[in-house]
Amino acid sequence: MCGAIKGGPSLEGVDVKNQAVIQGVVTRGDEPVGNAYVRLLDRNGEFTAEVPTSATGQFRFFAGPGDWTLRTLAPRSESVDRGVVAAIGSVAEVVIDLAPVGAAA
Repeated sequence: MCGAIKGGPSLEGVDVKNQAVIQGVVTRGDEPVGNAYVRLLDRNGEFTAEVPTSATGQFRFFAGPGDWTLRTLAPRSESVDRGVVAAIGSVAEVVIDLAPVGAAA
């Protein structure tokens, strides 16, 4: 049974009409990865922000509209870069599945 909660944290009570939200969950196999770090990089690869994942592997950024890269770092895993497009008034949901260090891609 998967221990990860689908999607990012609840947006209950958050008015996203004027926000560009990027959120999701980090997993390794079927299990959530808590205490990982997800970095938000701009279109030039420059660091913008970083958040830790929750115990259930969830993360969230409020970003500007446009193209972004999420870089996920966790112990015993290769780093993962994932492109995402943020838009005002929408929520970009991302699932990032990590492979253990040395695992075949």
